Amino acid sequence: MPLVLASSSPYRRELLARLCLPFTWSTPDIDESRRANEDAEALVRRLSQEKAQALSAAHPQHLIIGSDQVAVLGAQILGKPHTLERACEQLMAASGNSVVFLTGLTLLNSATGQQQTDCVPFTAHFRPLSEAQIMRYLTAEQPFDCAGSFKAEGLGISLFRSTEGSDSNSLIGLPLIRLVDMLHANGIELP
Repeated sequence: MPLVLASSSPYRRELLARLCLPFTWSTPDIDESRRANEDAEALVRRLSQEKAQALSAAHPQHLIIGSDQVAVLGAQILGKPHTLERACEQLMAASGNSVVFLTGLTLLNSATGQQQTDCVPFTAHFRPLSEAQIMRYLTAEQPFDCAGSFKAEGLGISLFRSTEGSDSNSLIGLPLIRLVDMLHANGIELP
């Protein structure tokens, strides 16, 4: 079955391309607002499902991949900062602390309606950072479209003292190890 990535993220497209499977992508049109009393894990699971389902009518015989990610610092959900000021605030709060990145992943078989959904955590332990270090980083990378205000595939890795988790790809937004399991369950064999 053809694969469709329900995402406009160039980072997710780069990750999916590593599997050497042909795929297309399309931007799902959904409301990504958090619901009242919705915790971070429930949020990313729901949004990954809604993203995949949003493309099912246009792609009725496909395997559709939906993914969503949030960063969690203590009890606070850190989304995409969108501005320099907000990114600086996020990184100052993360300085010397641990941030858990939760990535919701859904694989929807639009022909049968069957779907698999999971949430893959990954933790980044940040170095103590000065405001000057943060500003140099933000000026260089401009990660304003990234949850938690950094790009792990670039200079953002220099902000960490260590990481932990089962799949480092989930830090960038698409947990490939779990996705391969889901694809196998749908008859897609990889080497």
